[in-house]
Amino acid sequence: MTNYLIKKFIPNYADVNNSQVRRKYGVLSGIVGIICNIVLSFGKFFVGIMTSSIAVSADAFNNLSDAVSSIITLICFKTSGSPADKNHPFGYGRIEYISGLIISIAIIFTGIEFTKSSIEKIFNPEPVCYDLTSVIILFVSLIVKLWMGFFNRKLGNIINSMAMKATAFDSILDGIITVTILAGMAVNYFTGVSVDAYTGIIVALFIVFTGVSIIKETINPLLGQSPSPEIVREINDIVLSSPKILGIHEITVHNYGPGKSVISLHAEMPANENIMVLHEATDLIEKKLKNKFGCPAIIHMDPIITDNKEVTSIRKKLSQIVKLIHKDSKVYDLRIIPGSTPTLIFHTSVPYNVNQTNEEISSAIVQSVKAIDTRYKCIIDIDRVYFNNVSEKSVGELKK
Repeated sequence: MTNYLIKKFIPNYADVNNSQVRRKYGVLSGIVGIICNIVLSFGKFFVGIMTSSIAVSADAFNNLSDAVSSIITLICFKTSGSPADKNHPFGYGRIEYISGLIISIAIIFTGIEFTKSSIEKIFNPEPVCYDLTSVIILFVSLIVKLWMGFFNRKLGNIINSMAMKATAFDSILDGIITVTILAGMAVNYFTGVSVDAYTGIIVALFIVFTGVSIIKETINPLLGQSPSPEIVREINDIVLSSPKILGIHEITVHNYGPGKSVISLHAEMPANENIMVLHEATDLIEKKLKNKFGCPAIIHMDPIITDNKEVTSIRKKLSQIVKLIHKDSKVYDLRIIPGSTPTLIFHTSVPYNVNQTNEEISSAIVQSVKAIDTRYKCIIDIDRVYFNNVSEKSVGELKK
């Protein structure tokens, strides 16, 4: 069914990097969600009224909030696919994350309200009456919700959409909620003991849990998060495939919404090479990165001296020194200003989980350098990194 809907309503469905195709995936998800959730909500309201069940009524309101969430998702996907303009040069892609955040907040409020209602019903119980029609409606709801979960998860994986993955997670939890209600009905039927209020609390807590989980998934890209190690490794492999690039550092992936990113990095290149040759090499790598990841790439060239024995020797010693701070620490952008008091200017990358302050790290490095040669003066920039995103070729390769 999912594949049929994709092929039926999304022309060029395989071109997922195309913003218009991505928008159509969002529209499809939104329309399916609106239709299914409204139908399920009315069905469960009917069951809730017939049976006086707080748990079923809570689930009906949950489905209604899902329908509203689908409307929000639909609007946001249509907006997020809008082209960039003078006020938003990187487009509107982050609206997709905002939609996930709005959905999660609405879900949490719904869960809190039904938690309160269920607790009240524990102290003021009402008789609950179930019949075969109620069971059939809830069982059909279970099947539909599970299908919606797998439907949205597949769409979310295809276009890497946090909003869709959140909706899928919500649908699967709705299915679990329905199973819980059916289990409560079974207990009531076979034992005569009403557990409706307690089932209502379980349903409400599931709703709150869903909202909190979605917030965690959507707020990180809004705040800004580090790229995955897999992406950094792929960037490393592509960039270092150029014989003109000797090392890279300060890799940053700026996220402006799903499928809308900008890659920037610094590339170390031999200072004795022709500048036009180096520029051509960086252009070629930028194109390779764009073809691979479907987003612009910006490479800053850092010239390094490779044919000077003193510089090579000092770089090796500095690398050994900074590894005493952390095994993943690196040295780059090394320059030496000669004179009676030679000055070493360089950057050091240090992971965020190193507890020492930048001043303490700089002081430790300076003391180690002075132990090698008291004449050296150091000017050090400490760059904190989320993991080792500094890569370089072997010494043998540097000599080429």
